[in-house]
Order: sequence, then structure tokens, then C-alpha cells
Amino acid sequence: MIIPVILSGGAGTRLWPLSRELEPKHLVDLLGTTTLLQKTVARLEGLDDTGAPVIVGNHAHHQLVIDQLAEVGVRPAAMLLEPIGRNTAPAAAVAAMTAARNGDDPILLVLPADHMIGDVGQFHAAVEAGRKAAAGGYLVTFGIIPEGPHTGYGYIHQGEGLAFSSGFAVESFVEKPDLETAIGYLASGNYLWNSGMFMFLASRYLEELERFDPRMVHECRRALDTGEEVDEGIWLDRSAFQAINGNSIDYAVMEHTNRAVVVPLDAGWSDVGSWPALWEISHQDDHGNVAQGDVLTEGTTGSYLRSESRLVAVVGLEDVVVVETPDAVLVCHKDQAQDIKTIVERLKQANRSEAVRHSD
Repeated sequence: MIIPVILSGGAGTRLWPLSRELEPKHLVDLLGTTTLLQKTVARLEGLDDTGAPVIVGNHAHHQLVIDQLAEVGVRPAAMLLEPIGRNTAPAAAVAAMTAARNGDDPILLVLPADHMIGDVGQFHAAVEAGRKAAAGGYLVTFGIIPEGPHTGYGYIHQGEGLAFSSGFAVESFVEKPDLETAIGYLASGNYLWNSGMFMFLASRYLEELERFDPRMVHECRRALDTGEEVDEGIWLDRSAFQAINGNSIDYAVMEHTNRAVVVPLDAGWSDVGSWPALWEISHQDDHGNVAQGDVLTEGTTGSYLRSESRLVAVVGLEDVVVVETPDAVLVCHKDQAQDIKTIVERLKQANRSEAVRHSD
């Protein structure tokens, strides 16, 4: 049995002003269809022997998550509500403990809620390829076949192929490279983008995490056991969860274990981590513009333009991002889009409401 674990935390600050702390990117309709959370649960349909998802996320988002899952007819097996963000390793740990409470030992398919995958069929094929390795006690990650020398992603160095699976042994995980290094990675043909998606037995993950960070396992179990059970799920105990040193699955387990396996994935993947990334996966007109809402352009090319509440007119610009919401307007060059997080930090320091939520 596969139990999907949907990681529904994070704020997506680089997609401000549409994404806010209390209305993060995976709970916002970025593409004019459904939210990224809804797309994540929808792509699970058709996977064999797969149960209802376990949702792990910020307690402040729980009602939004419940409402959005109800809109697509999904009822989670459990909702684990975090009082504070502590990254993905403890989130996966409390999900593993929950999934194994009745003596079961399912395979967990750990998926961030804020990714886009264009080819669901290829995604399903990769999951099936990883199932056998995960069932055999290996910890599987999915590596994205690179489309270019991207410097914004971590990479996975794949080793020898496995006799029992279409996956590969993991030689190493490497940090975000500079451009020259990334070009070398692509030329070698042995490096994949690190997707942050995983697959493993609940018991195996907890065993490996116990080896490398026993305190995290102890505090996660305490946060779960002393948490408050409510209709929406389990509110994890604040004092126990705050005691955890936050860490990612990669740093806490995958970089140390000798049982890491990578399955290559070529399925139109994006982590939608910035406005240029959203521009890339959206439909562009003959001038290379993506325009959503009430937008007029003249002599403008290669730009992402979005209006939420009023007319936006853009004249004579190239490669810009213009996003209008009722309480804030962003204008930036696509090359500077990574610096939006600095603006959000300044808003937080000034206790500005625009960092947290949209005005009614």
C-alpha cells in the first residue's frame, strides 16, 4: 500500500504579492484552473494500491486546505497540523508514525504540495519504478532529468544502475552550483535535479532518521502523542515541535544513508519557485507574454503580467514581471525576481500586513 504524504507548508515568498504567509502559493490559483495542492492530489488518481493522503502543514492554513480538498472530492486520511515550520524531515517523521500506528508499514510517497508536473503518465511510471526499491527497504528520491544548467536547484549524482529496479544508486547530493559547474554536470550525463520528492517504507525512514538524529525522532513522537486531536486532524504539541532542530529529508537522512536510490523523472516538472518559473510553464502569446486578468500591452515582450482587481497597462517593456493585487503591486525585471524575498523580509520587519495576507 502506498500512502501519499503531502507536505503543505511554506509561504512561497518569491511569488509575492500573490502568495502570502497565510495564503501561500500552493493554496493560490496560479494558473487559472486549480491550486497546486489540488493538482498534487489529483495526479495521484490512477496509481495502483494507493490510499487517501496524509496532509502535513501549517496549522494556520488548515481550513483552506480542508476547503480546497473538499472542492476536488478528497478526504485526507489524516491532517497533521504544525505549530511552527521545522522543514521536511520532521514532517515526514510524524507522517510515518501516523501511518504506522495500527501496526501497518506502508510505503510513503512524500510530495511537496507546490510542484507542477505536466506529464502525469510519466510521473506514475516513475512511482511504479520506485515502488519495488522502496518495498525492498531502499529510500527512493526522484531526480529530474535536467533541461539546462540551472543554478537554482541542488543536484543528485547518480551512480550504477540497480539490478532489481530502473533506479540508480546515489553517489552524492550536491548543493546549488555556479553556472560553470552546472554546465559540467549536464555534460557528464550523470547528474539530475533534486526534486524533493521521496518514496520509502515508513519503518525504514524512521530507522534511518533514528540513526542520524534520534532526538528528532523522540520529539516528533512526543509532538504527536501529546498533540490535540480535533475534527480537522491532530494539532502537534507546540513545545515538543519547537524543540526540534529543523532539517530537510536530504540533510537529515538521504545524504548519510547507504540505501539511497534515485529514479529519473522526465515529466515537465517545476517547483514553481519564482515568477520567471511560472512564466516558463504558462501559455505565452506571440510576443512571449503571459497575461492574466485585465491586462493591455503595447510594445511589450517576454513578460509575466497579472491583474487581480483592475486594469494593468504595460508599454514598451521587456522581460518584466508586473503583478497587481488589491493591496500591493510588484514591478521587477525577471532577472531580479529572486530578490522579491528581500522585499517580503522588509515588510515583515515593518509589521506590514501585506506580508501576511491580502486585504479584504
